Amino acid sequence: MKRFFVVAAVLTLLAGASAAEAQFDSVGSLDFPTSGSPEAQQHFLRGVAILHSFGWKQAIAEFQAAQEIDPDFAMAYWGETLCYNHPLFGSPSDDENPRAVLKRLGATREERLAKAPTEREKGFLEAVEILWGEGDYDDRRVAYMEAMLRLAERYPGDDEVATFAAVATLSGARALDDRTFRYEMRAGALALPVFEGNRDHPGAPHYVIHAFDDPIHAPLALPAALRYAEIAPAVAHARHMPTHIFIQHGMWDYVSNHNQSAYDAARDLWAPGDSVGDTVHPLDWGQYGDLQLGDYAKARTWIERLEMVIRESDGQARAVNTLPLLNARYVVETEEWNVLPVTDDSSAAELLATGISAVKTGDLATAEAAAERLMGLAEGGNLGNQIMYREVAALVHVAKGGADAATALMDEALEITGRMRLPNGAASPVKPPYELYGEILLELGRPAEAAAKFETSLERMSGRVRSVLGLARAAAETGDAAAAAEQYARLLSTWQGRDDLPGYQEASRFLQQTNDQ
Repeated sequence: MKRFFVVAAVLTLLAGASAAEAQFDSVGSLDFPTSGSPEAQQHFLRGVAILHSFGWKQAIAEFQAAQEIDPDFAMAYWGETLCYNHPLFGSPSDDENPRAVLKRLGATREERLAKAPTEREKGFLEAVEILWGEGDYDDRRVAYMEAMLRLAERYPGDDEVATFAAVATLSGARALDDRTFRYEMRAGALALPVFEGNRDHPGAPHYVIHAFDDPIHAPLALPAALRYAEIAPAVAHARHMPTHIFIQHGMWDYVSNHNQSAYDAARDLWAPGDSVGDTVHPLDWGQYGDLQLGDYAKARTWIERLEMVIRESDGQARAVNTLPLLNARYVVETEEWNVLPVTDDSSAAELLATGISAVKTGDLATAEAAAERLMGLAEGGNLGNQIMYREVAALVHVAKGGADAATALMDEALEITGRMRLPNGAASPVKPPYELYGEILLELGRPAEAAAKFETSLERMSGRVRSVLGLARAAAETGDAAAAAEQYARLLSTWQGRDDLPGYQEASRFLQQTNDQ
């Protein structure tokens, strides 16, 4: 079978077709021979291409269209079952919809498998029978991964077996909570050859990005990230995904622009009653990119957009729960301190931003209340909450003259950080602990130690401007003018045109004084 291309082709659009209908064409290209009828196969292929980019709603429509044309087309039902759960998210899972899809194909497992005419198709179907069977969801995800890896061994060189095995392996890694990267590396090893052989494949670069989304391996995924958004512009998630790698490289213009594009696509596709996930996610990460660029006006615009999404979606939880995060991040990154009341309903991110703001404005009573509330949240076992409690408590001790207590708490915060996955995406916690520790050490008059903390922060999160600024200050205080100038120049390059920002003015003064000497 020839490679099936699903690309934008304006001349083939029917007169009067909507913009949303037209953009569904741009989803990539792939080879996936099956036993479906030719007409059903076209919908199936488009559905698979969109599924690879996690465009669930559009993919379901394509798979159901294939089923309507060819009611016994087993692979069309196989594809639809994979559209109801994000493979990289854990419990609770939606088992009801995938199981209902399988029952539409046949009442029993044996009856369903009988409709898969080839051993290869039976292999795909047997794997999802495991995934949507009985038992704990994470156990099923691991068993599904193992089934897909066996299928990949049986069919070497099969792009679709390889890519679906890759994403199954990424899912299994999260179910196992494995921190060794061995599963991610295996997933990347499956997906990379597919990407090298077909630069238009929508799944291969997507899974390469997920496989190498950490500070150590991210360089391996940069070519895939640069290509992916061009492959499937019809799918909002595909426009967003490259920013996972752009953040790892500190490519803030790319982070902002790609998330703006993803937000635009999601807005075009959204209808009342739909999930707002594809809209909220780029809002979240887009704001982070613009804060690093020093574009605080655009960062506020992302908040206003999220407020609009909350209103239009009748308060969907994903949107409502993200708003406090964006507000807190804005405060922490801009240092426009804002002390909010501490209540039982305050989120951890709000408590962190309020606690830091309260210390910076001299309101230690509110800072202590925020720390106490964070300590209560930390008892739930969330590692991020445990770090944020120690961050606020350490700042309170610094304000009270307790340097030893402050550094002890920050040492504990770093130990907890070491038990977490390496950073990916927008900073979490909102104030990275290595960065805050560096700022505390600067305040305590220990710039050499501070510089080491800022350097580690930048190794973990490349290009974070507050860490760049902190490293410049630490170098200046140790008398290393050359190193300070290098970091201040780096800051000015990131904050081009932001000469109203205090950090920009500080960097400009230092560089001017250095040049005058």
